[in-house]
Amino acid sequence: IKPKRKENPDNVKRVEFILSEDNYEELFPRRHPSYTYTRFIQAIGIFPSVCSYVGREEDSDAICRKTLATMFAHFTQETGNHNPSDKDYDEWRQGLSSVREQGCTDSSPGCDYNDNCGDKDSITKKWACGKDRSGKWKKYYGRGAKQLSYNFNYGQFSQAMFGDGRLLLDNPDFVADTWLNMASATWFYATPQPPKPSMLHVIDGTWVPNQEDRRNGIKPGFGATINII
Repeated sequence: IKPKRKENPDNVKRVEFILSEDNYEELFPRRHPSYTYTRFIQAIGIFPSVCSYVGREEDSDAICRKTLATMFAHFTQETGNHNPSDKDYDEWRQGLSSVREQGCTDSSPGCDYNDNCGDKDSITKKWACGKDRSGKWKKYYGRGAKQLSYNFNYGQFSQAMFGDGRLLLDNPDFVADTWLNMASATWFYATPQPPKPSMLHVIDGTWVPNQEDRRNGIKPGFGATINII
């Protein structure tokens, strides 16, 4: 998948029609160099349900526009500079500046996100944390455009992408500065984690709130995607 390639999947072509590479660069002038437009459309192409055809072109385009707006809003919240003193770009254009949670490295204190790694519950056992050479738990702090966090998310994403949950549990930093930094964000957007629906299903209208959702004031729309996070 490459920009303007005739063989691109249909959902990628739809994104290219709505959002050109120039548009992308204009929206994210403070982006980290690894967050390229090519990587973004490649991440879209992996998940054909994102910006897919839903029966009418007008409806398909409208849902895709909402999808992109939702994804970009979360990107900016999670990875933006949030610098009100930036004299060149407003805060909403400062997104995608970080590939790792700010202040976090594998050797820095804190930012572990691994306090649960010694637990005996079924989820922790299924997505068992990796260890470094010193025998300490790997760190699963936020990485990528959606700041993927915690071992169970790294494991599930790794399983979905490679059929091997251990790959990213043992090498979580791959999510930071490889093409996975965009793919992880698209996976999180498109994948339901019961009892939570996917953000995709909230935005495309597939999800219908149940009685408890309605009682808690959760209804279709952007607000529900924040509840999912």
